[in-house]
Amino acid sequence: MKLVSTAEAVSIITSGDRVFLQGAAMTPNTLIDALCERYGELKNVEIVSIHTEGDAKYAREPYNQTFRTNSCFVGANVRNAVNGTKGDYIPIFLSEIHLLFRNNILPLDVAIVQVSTPDKHGYCSLGVSVDVALPAIQTAKKVIAQINPNVPRTHGDGIIHIKNIEYAVEVDAPIHLHTITPISEIEKQIGKHVAGLIENGATLQMGIGNIPNAVLSNLGNHKRLGIHTEMFSDGVLPLIEKGVVTGEDKVVKTGKIVTCFAVGSQKLYDFVDDNPLVHFKEAGYTNDTAIIRKNPKVTAINSAIEIDLTGQVCADTIGSLQYSGVGGQMDFIRGASLSEGGKPIFAMPSVTAKGVSKITPYLKQGAGVTTTRAHVHFVATEYGVVNLFGKNLKERAKALISIAHPDHRKQLEKDTHQRFAN
Repeated sequence: MKLVSTAEAVSIITSGDRVFLQGAAMTPNTLIDALCERYGELKNVEIVSIHTEGDAKYAREPYNQTFRTNSCFVGANVRNAVNGTKGDYIPIFLSEIHLLFRNNILPLDVAIVQVSTPDKHGYCSLGVSVDVALPAIQTAKKVIAQINPNVPRTHGDGIIHIKNIEYAVEVDAPIHLHTITPISEIEKQIGKHVAGLIENGATLQMGIGNIPNAVLSNLGNHKRLGIHTEMFSDGVLPLIEKGVVTGEDKVVKTGKIVTCFAVGSQKLYDFVDDNPLVHFKEAGYTNDTAIIRKNPKVTAINSAIEIDLTGQVCADTIGSLQYSGVGGQMDFIRGASLSEGGKPIFAMPSVTAKGVSKITPYLKQGAGVTTTRAHVHFVATEYGVVNLFGKNLKERAKALISIAHPDHRKQLEKDTHQRFAN
């Protein structure tokens, strides 16, 4: 490994290269910014990533004349590029992104990552974002890294030896934090409804945000809970401290918290640092349905942008606008439904911030079906929980209307009658 300046580190990238960027809290912004400064001398550089943090200069003018975004998950910083002429989105399950690299469907020329300082054996940690970064560094022709003493050294598979890093730069800056916001009354109600579905000994999958945190805040009296998830945040920490999360009933890595990335506060990063309780694995492992289903009572909590009256879920587009990505939703919804005693759950407010019903007669024109109606079981809003499994189309519509906002129920009943009149 050669310690060099940022300019020298990114000098190995040439026109026509396909470059992977590590994402989430580990986004290597120092190297990304240095790469963007070369926009005048490079041509046709493809940027591949999942969600990244930072302003993503490569996705906006004038840098997007050189760099084209080809995203596997869309965040706010690349949304305009993906929905415009300077980028695009690859619909793919998080569990399968590694195949793009390993099967040379998207062969990588360079992977840019952020890692911990090397240990006495020369190994650096990928920190709190192992997900698809591990297969990227294993398959890329060259790896460049920013070495940062603030990166937690996590247990699991996310390591790289310094001999496999072409160039490195030293950076001393905090990794990205996620600020916790107050939980609203509506979110509290949803949290109570969902928590009522969770049994002792369940294995949890949850995302980030107020609804997962509202659910977790209601689990203080539960016992023997386990965690096998795509990601986790601060909401699990009080449950670990109270002894609620023990993982003793899990089949896969009994007693361990299994995840592929984490985003949260400094307290969270301090907790996972050198903590053998938490195993960071690649997404091809954490999100493998065959592995997920081995655990008992897998309870997967996911969100939706809208759900139609037959149960079709749209979670990644607003009409034809690509808003986020398929991600790992289907991986865990299916894994939970196949788990013994498992419960796949969709939790969402009944209306948007503008008062538009999220339970709709039809998905918006151009919307993607993230999860099919055949996969949907439990749906929760602030007005209750329904289970669609085994229900026919008319029964599903009636059930979903019962948890819609009261202001929209009468119209939804009319829409149902019109939809099924023939």
